[in-house]
Amino acid sequence: MTAARGVVLGLALAVAVVLQVSVFPELAWRGVVPDVVLLVAVAAGLARGPQVGMVVGFAGGVLLDLTPPADHVAGRWALALLVVGYVAGRVAQDSRTPDLGRGPDGRTPTLLVLATVAACSFLGTSVFALSGIVLRDPPMAVPDLLTVVLVALVWDLLLAPLVIPLVTRALGRLEPERAG
Repeated sequence: MTAARGVVLGLALAVAVVLQVSVFPELAWRGVVPDVVLLVAVAAGLARGPQVGMVVGFAGGVLLDLTPPADHVAGRWALALLVVGYVAGRVAQDSRTPDLGRGPDGRTPTLLVLATVAACSFLGTSVFALSGIVLRDPPMAVPDLLTVVLVALVWDLLLAPLVIPLVTRALGRLEPERAG
């Protein structure tokens, strides 16, 4: 990872964490806020592949785990977002194969990006929730967790058209020949 890309991704994560813990709680729906950090990890994975997606996901997860008002065992978001970054990066790699195809401009099709966001949102929120069940942190009923997962999925799909293009464009300007 180049220094410029690291700085851009670090700034994107810092802005995402600040928005997620300070601004978006005012917009919470059924107690669930939009997961902007997850969207940054998905965008990094889609733009730069699974390794960068994993690093960004892990770093963003650690930031979420340690930023107040975190009320859970540290490491749960780091694990969940690491998996999310890897999956998004694999989707990007696999979409470069002839069967899935790319758009005429070489970019990942919008429908594939939204499907990736939906899958990653479901996966990341589920890993976080399931790790909470295993660790009993905090104790919640499974139907309540399913509601949280579905509300998070809706939030992430609503915010994806705003966050994903911003991050991928910023990364594309750094190394336009490798942008995806």
